[in-house]
Amino acid sequence: MVSIHHPSNALQSAMTSNIAAWLASLSQRFSEADIALIQRACNTAESLYEDNTDLTGVPLLQHAVGAATILIEMNMDAETIAATMLYAAPEYLYDWQLTLEASFGSHIVGLVEGISRMEQIQALSEIEGLHQADRKHDDHAQQVEGLRKMLLAMVQDIRVVLIKLAERTQTLRQLSGANPALQRQIAQECQGIFAPLANRLGVWQIKWELEDLSLRYLEPQLYKEVAKMLDERRVDREQYIVDVVTQLKNELEQAGIKGDVSGRPKHIYSIIKKMKSKHLDFSELYDVRAVRILVDDVKDCYTALGLIHHLWQPIPGEFDDYIARPKSNNYRSLHTAVSGPRGLALEVQIRTFEMHQHSELGVAAHWRYKEGGKSDAKFDEKIAWLRQILAWKDEVADNGDLLEQFKSELFQDKVYVLTPQGKVIDLPNGATPIDFAYTLHTDLGHRTRGAKVNGSIVPLNTKLQNGQRVEILTSKIGSPSRDWLNASLGYLQSASARAKVRHWFKYQHFDENVAQGRAKLDKEMHRAGAGTINHEKIAQKLQFQKLEDFLAAIGRGDISEHQVALAIQDEMAPRAEEPVVLPAAKRTTTQKSQTKVVLEGIGNLQTNTAKCCKPLPPDAIVGYLTRDHGVTIHRGNCTFIARLPVERRNRLLGAQWGVDHSVSSSVDIEVEAHDRQGLLRDISDLFAREKINATKANTMSRNHQALMQFSIEIANRDQLSRLLGLIQQIPSITAARRRV
Repeated sequence: MVSIHHPSNALQSAMTSNIAAWLASLSQRFSEADIALIQRACNTAESLYEDNTDLTGVPLLQHAVGAATILIEMNMDAETIAATMLYAAPEYLYDWQLTLEASFGSHIVGLVEGISRMEQIQALSEIEGLHQADRKHDDHAQQVEGLRKMLLAMVQDIRVVLIKLAERTQTLRQLSGANPALQRQIAQECQGIFAPLANRLGVWQIKWELEDLSLRYLEPQLYKEVAKMLDERRVDREQYIVDVVTQLKNELEQAGIKGDVSGRPKHIYSIIKKMKSKHLDFSELYDVRAVRILVDDVKDCYTALGLIHHLWQPIPGEFDDYIARPKSNNYRSLHTAVSGPRGLALEVQIRTFEMHQHSELGVAAHWRYKEGGKSDAKFDEKIAWLRQILAWKDEVADNGDLLEQFKSELFQDKVYVLTPQGKVIDLPNGATPIDFAYTLHTDLGHRTRGAKVNGSIVPLNTKLQNGQRVEILTSKIGSPSRDWLNASLGYLQSASARAKVRHWFKYQHFDENVAQGRAKLDKEMHRAGAGTINHEKIAQKLQFQKLEDFLAAIGRGDISEHQVALAIQDEMAPRAEEPVVLPAAKRTTTQKSQTKVVLEGIGNLQTNTAKCCKPLPPDAIVGYLTRDHGVTIHRGNCTFIARLPVERRNRLLGAQWGVDHSVSSSVDIEVEAHDRQGLLRDISDLFAREKINATKANTMSRNHQALMQFSIEIANRDQLSRLLGLIQQIPSITAARRRV
């Protein structure tokens, strides 16, 4: 973090004198007790840092005073200022926690410890390769985002982040004397990690300075060109905004409008970014100088707009009414650009306080809009809370009660660790190396046999901590252990990892489980005398979409034989069904005659058409001799016949359709269609024209899609094919088929 130089005695004396003057200047901001605390911190820092300087060659004490001054301008408390003075103490003081706690208390020690831990971020940026040009843009952006989240998760007090932001800002301010390579490294780090964090937390002054100073070292030529085009010093631009804000406040007061007016000169980084993204010349930018007006209600928004346009000439084509036509994220505001004082372009935004609150903390949050990328609702909500805390800090006279709020546990539901290559992986708090392995790849998780954390072998149920580097040790061929699913052993925290382990065990020996399950199901069906019930129906009753998954579950023992028996009995139970009366052909009142079938080698036996497959002439058929109901006629390819055990196949009889097969048979058909009025009427009219008797109908409609099932009496397969073809010609029908 530091390098050692030896300033002259004269410089050291001047520095001591300057610190005394600096401490004297704090009397208007801090109490005597607070100043005494800060002075003790200065004295300790001076004795620790001695002649040491930071990487830019500036004495460490001077660097600390610069960072502390930035935080004083942000109205931070005395503890924060004292901790900033002591930020480098861990580098120069052995057993520093005990020593500092005796002099300054646990709060300041906690802040210094947080700053020390965040030094890891600099190392991470180098490992990850923020400076590598060959990384894919999406991967790079995702990784840098992971570093930012890790940074927030690594601290328990958000003041640590503010101290780090101030320290980085001070480093950039004094970077001009460093070598070019160091300048680029620090500038890339600040632009990629710290400026976006300042943006998210709403620390605007630091955010703008980090971006501008970083750009000065990353694109020096472009920076100088834009600075020259601005043709005025920043202090002049800031004074211009002050004058405009004062004038607008007077105008609003005279018009009887209560409101707040603020402004800012657009900084150089923002100007260049907009020129690049929108492919604009500098002359086409109208928001180099901008002010914002906040009022109580929408009526005042439009009144204020009228005042603006009366004061200064509007620039054509530069007015947007996002109140009447909000953006897709519900952002609402009035935007206009005018030729302001001295003829300089000026952007004005006008909105209500409620709209502003939504734009800063809601789903329209400005920082997310500016940064782009995928939204993370939970993370964005945490950022909004932190920004609210920082806003409260400036609104209350005594912010001592808010100090506990700074000790944020908002980001403690996640833990951020590193792969051996430096990629950031986020896991649920309490995650283990096995969770880490399954997050990277399912197969890696299955083959996990050990793990190293920061180079040391650890047990697989070790709870991972933020910033640790994790390496998984594997076997070439491996499988998970059932112990990993034992919650009391603590091997898995992630629900997704646990699901992957369960899935692995679920599908081991799948084919064997299917075969065993089929045998058990057939046994239960035989015991219940339910040989004609389709297996798929039993599976669906127990919430399985695929028959093989159902059979495998029986084979594994996930479904008991008792559950299967209950499902079979439920399917066999008779159901009272209300007949659907269709305006079709005249319905028969006589008993339905049996289909004529000839059985090979058998005399007069009662025959019944199987309900599971409902054969029709000229389907190939086979007879099955039952115990109590004669012979049931099945189609030759019926699943019931295919699954008959060997010991029952001697009951199968050869069968053929008789010469007289003009009698009707019952057949089930189903129709799929886009639902519309009159659809059922059109189908029943077709039945009437074709002299088809429908004995039962059932219709279901969902999301404008209709599924209709009919039981009809049909003479043969040719008549059925003709009927299905005619049904498919009806408007809105998408499919018509025989139910198997």
